[in-house]
Amino acid sequence: MMVKSGAIVPAFLLLLSFLDPCDSGAVQLDTSNIDKVLEDYEFVFINFYADWCRFSNMLSPIWDEGAEKISSELAGQSVLVGKIDCDAQSSLGTRFHITKYPTIKYVVNGQLAKKEYRGQRSAQAFLDFVVEQTKNPVDEFEDLQVLNKLEEKAQYVIGYFEKKESAEYSTYKKVATKLKDDCKFMAGFGESVEKMHPPGHDIVAFRPSKARSNEDDEAYLGSLVNFEDFQSWVQEKCNPLVREITFENAEELTEEGLPFLILFHHPDDTTSIKEYNDLVKRELMSERQQVNFLTADGVKFAHPLHHLGKSKEDLPLIAIDSFRHMYLFPKTEEMRVPGKVKEFLQDLYSGKLHREFHYGPDEEEKASDDSENTVDTGNHIPREKDHNVVRRNAGRATDPPESQFKHLRPSDNRYTLLHDEF
Repeated sequence: MMVKSGAIVPAFLLLLSFLDPCDSGAVQLDTSNIDKVLEDYEFVFINFYADWCRFSNMLSPIWDEGAEKISSELAGQSVLVGKIDCDAQSSLGTRFHITKYPTIKYVVNGQLAKKEYRGQRSAQAFLDFVVEQTKNPVDEFEDLQVLNKLEEKAQYVIGYFEKKESAEYSTYKKVATKLKDDCKFMAGFGESVEKMHPPGHDIVAFRPSKARSNEDDEAYLGSLVNFEDFQSWVQEKCNPLVREITFENAEELTEEGLPFLILFHHPDDTTSIKEYNDLVKRELMSERQQVNFLTADGVKFAHPLHHLGKSKEDLPLIAIDSFRHMYLFPKTEEMRVPGKVKEFLQDLYSGKLHREFHYGPDEEEKASDDSENTVDTGNHIPREKDHNVVRRNAGRATDPPESQFKHLRPSDNRYTLLHDEF
C-alpha cells in the first residue's frame, strides 16, 4: 500500500484502521473508508463489481494481480487500487453512476475522472495505465519555436510562467491532471518565455485545433490561483462541440446514448472539418442536448460507409446514426445552405427519415395536401389518401441501412448491463 510522500505515521495507521484487512490484491472499499481513501491518495483505481456477475468473477483474480503489480512497481507513490461490491454497497454504485458490471473508474485528487478505464484487462495493462495517468501531465518547453510545430489536430493549453515554484503553476498542473484527456498542456518558465507575459504576471492561453478552426490563441483572463474558475474555463475550451470519433473512444461515445451526426472525411481533408465546425456553431447549438456532433476518418471507418453504399471516393459525407439505422444527408455541399442540416435532424426526430426510407418521397401526398387547401364545394368524394399512398409505394418499401456504430457500444459479451439503455 502507498501513501502520499510526507504523510506522517499516525495518519497512515489511522487510514489502516479504516481498511478491511486483506492479505493481497485490491483493497476492499465501502462507505466506512471510501472518503478517507479519496482524501489521502492522489490516484485511486477502483473496480465496481457484483459477485453474481460472471464477468466480474472473471476479472477478480486479474484485478488483484494488477493491484499487487501496481503496489510493487509504484511503491512510495500516492496510488491505491480498490474494489467495491456494489450489491453490498448499493449507495456507492449510485454515487459513482455504475450502469454495468464490472466498471473500472479512477479518482484523481479526490475528483472522479470523466472517463472510465476501457482498455485491456490484464495486470500489465492496468499498471501501464496507472503509470501513464500519474506521470506529469504538463509538457515543458524551453524554446518558443516548439510552439510553431504543434500537432494541427490537437488542442493545447499553453502556460507562460515566471517560475515553476508558484501557486499559479500548482493550480495549472492540478487542472492539467484532470483534463489532460481533453487537451494537451504545455508550460515554459523563466527567461525562455519572459517576452510572452508582462513582469510579475503569468499568462495561460488556449490554442484550438488548427484542423478545426482558424481562431487565434485565447488568453485566460481570470485568477490562476482560483482552481474552480480556471478549471471551468479549461473545461469549456477543451470540450468542443464537435468531437472526433475513433475506435478507442467509440464505446464511450455510444454510451452517452445520443444519436450521431457524423462528417466522414478524408484524413487529409481539413476544409470540410472547418466548414462542419462552423455549421454546428452557427446553426445547431440548440441541438447539442439531442445529438452528438462528430467527425470520422472515412478511410478508417470504411465499413459504415460501405453500408451506406459509399466509399472513400465519395468523401466528404454527412450521415446520422440513430443506433437503429443510418441515414445519409443527400448532398454534402448543401450543408452550406442555411437550415438544410437542421431540417435533416428535425426529420430524424419526427420519424420522417425512417418513413421516407420505407416509402420514398411522397409527391402524390403533397399534391393531395395542396388540393385539400382548395374551397370545399361538398361535391367531391373523399379519397382514402393515406391507404392509397401506402399501397402505391409498397412496391418500393425497403429498410434503411442498419446502425454500424451500435456494434461499438458496451458489449454484453464483456459487461452485465444493469439497464437496457440502448
